[in-house]
Amino acid sequence: MASTNVYGDIAQQIGGDKVEVISIISNPEQDPHSYEANTQNQLALSKAKVVIENGGGYDNFIDAMLKAANNPSAQLLNAVTISGRTAPAGGELNEHMWYDFPSMAKLADQISTALAKADTANAATFTTNAEAFKQKLTTLRDREASTAETAKGTAVAITEPVPVYLLEACGLVNATPKEFAEAIEEGDDVSPKVLAETLALFSGKKVQALVYNEQTAGPQTENVQQAAAANGIPVVPVTETLPAGKDYIGWMTGNLDALDTALGR
Repeated sequence: MASTNVYGDIAQQIGGDKVEVISIISNPEQDPHSYEANTQNQLALSKAKVVIENGGGYDNFIDAMLKAANNPSAQLLNAVTISGRTAPAGGELNEHMWYDFPSMAKLADQISTALAKADTANAATFTTNAEAFKQKLTTLRDREASTAETAKGTAVAITEPVPVYLLEACGLVNATPKEFAEAIEEGDDVSPKVLAETLALFSGKKVQALVYNEQTAGPQTENVQQAAAANGIPVVPVTETLPAGKDYIGWMTGNLDALDTALGR
């Protein structure tokens, strides 16, 4: 079982037809921060051999559900822990690990190991599939490096820190006031002063793109999106869960394509 369909898709790519994967959150309208368990998911968790969560406070419902499911034998994989990333001095950890390709490569290895432990007869298949998946991640990392060669230091704006790992790997600089992105992520109102500073990024043409989390749209983020459009600043939409009909690699490839287009590459 996986907390979201992002991790569910990665597990499916590694497990292939040897595993059954259930993703608890697959609807873009669902917010992992406020998700509440249902009995169907609780029952499935009680039978799961491998459970994948993001961690870092993103999907705490998994820990609570797993404890209630009374399934101590389940192997729990925490993407934040596996990544090895820690919070910067005086700051908080950006928990959106699925936008960090090196962390997903580490997770792929751990998924392969966990599946092999649960199904030793197919261990070689899981290893082969994990290596193929990591090769695709290498291609994505090469794309990031290519973008960084020409766009390094370019300022962009965000509505939330969801895609920051990808933006940093592309050499881009997040110019958004920290207070704006934090307030939006926490569901709080942005102060008039901070909102004005954020809107000035677009009216002053201080950024070349707005990377916009479509899954947490509200009046203030829509205000920012409108300001970007009104000033001819390209808007790059991103999401926290897989769009319909996409797998992880195709989704991230599309994100990089959209970003390059916005940057005029």
